[in-house]
Amino acid sequence: MSTANGLFSLEGRTALVTGGSRGIGLQIAEALGAQGAHVLISSRKADSLESAQRHLSGLGAKAEWIAADCGKEDQVVRLAEDAMERLGKIDILVNNAGATWGARTEDHPLAAWDKVMNLNVRSIFLLSQQVAKLSMIPAGYGRILNVASIAGLRGNAPSSAKTIAYNTSKAAVINFTRALAAEWAPYGINVNALAPGFFPSDMTRGTLENRLDQIVARVPQGRIGDGDDLKGAALLFTSNAGKHITGQTLAVDGGATAI
Repeated sequence: MSTANGLFSLEGRTALVTGGSRGIGLQIAEALGAQGAHVLISSRKADSLESAQRHLSGLGAKAEWIAADCGKEDQVVRLAEDAMERLGKIDILVNNAGATWGARTEDHPLAAWDKVMNLNVRSIFLLSQQVAKLSMIPAGYGRILNVASIAGLRGNAPSSAKTIAYNTSKAAVINFTRALAAEWAPYGINVNALAPGFFPSDMTRGTLENRLDQIVARVPQGRIGDGDDLKGAALLFTSNAGKHITGQTLAVDGGATAI
């Protein structure tokens, strides 16, 4: 029987975190690194990744980075291959890279719909597929954590932001998580998702600047998420503490979806 601390330990584990240079991805990378995982973060911009690596190293984490645009198929494939070369194996995959677009549905550009769906859904499928074939299936072990959103659990009020493509993509991530968990359970791969409420990020900056009071009014705890609020849930799903949990989506939203 393991101790509580032992259950959450990630010593000897490796992790690939997309969108890991800032915001939610960096918060999750901090948590994994603090528990002993060798973390490789990825995003499009090398300068942001270098800064994030210095930050993680300053916290005592073993961290590396690879620049890649997960919206492009060839770069997703390269990311998986290069991550394997750097890490030797990929025990944990955090699919966090994503995009949004604000527009009324009747005016929503098709190109913007395709951009959101490509990054938020297609790239998650492709990277999960590549990592599983290269590492997780042969090893008989894996943890995949998909970052969805409470936007995938419900629609938008008429007065709120118009994000039809984003909501649709995150709903797809939630059912992708269920379907993949059931299919890959025999390989020893657990697949779960987090559904954050509002957290500070580049993606949410404009919305929070214009609607913070309105958003907070709909959260029972009376605040948005902070820099630590996703760490415990991420560790549960990526460590042996959650070894009997798969196919689940956990809302981390201060109670917003409870009302």
